[in-house]
Parts: sequence; C-alpha cells; structure tokens
Amino acid sequence: MSSALKKIEDEVLKLPARSRARLAQRLLASLEEAADPEAESAWRAEVGKRSSELMRGDVKGIPANRVFKKARTALR
Repeated sequence: MSSALKKIEDEVLKLPARSRARLAQRLLASLEEAADPEAESAWRAEVGKRSSELMRGDVKGIPANRVFKKARTALR
C-alpha cells in the first residue's frame, strides 16, 4: 500500500461512522459505474432466467437464514 493511500485510510477511519458509511457508498457506486456493459447485460439475462425458473417452479429457493448459516460455518 502506498504511503499516500495509507495516510488517506488513516484519516478516513477517524471520521464518524455515518461519514465513513457515506464515503463507502460513494466509492462502491464509483466502481459500479465502471462495470463492464457486456457483463452487466449477461448478469441481467441470468437474473431473468433464474427468476423465471423460480416462478415456474422448475427450481426451489433456499431460505436466506439457511444460506447465511452455511456461509458463516464455511468461513470459520
């Protein structure tokens, strides 16, 4: 990590939580703006396909609490 980046990071971490959250949102939004349009299109198509499969009953969803429990277990 460059010293300039480290200095910025140290200063940002001194900010109140609300300000850090706002900054984090803006930084994440700036990354989303730079997303690959072809990848975005592919993801939209995939979401549509999966949504249709769920609506038709071709696949069954997994409750979020089960998914999160499994993820927490895997991360330990």
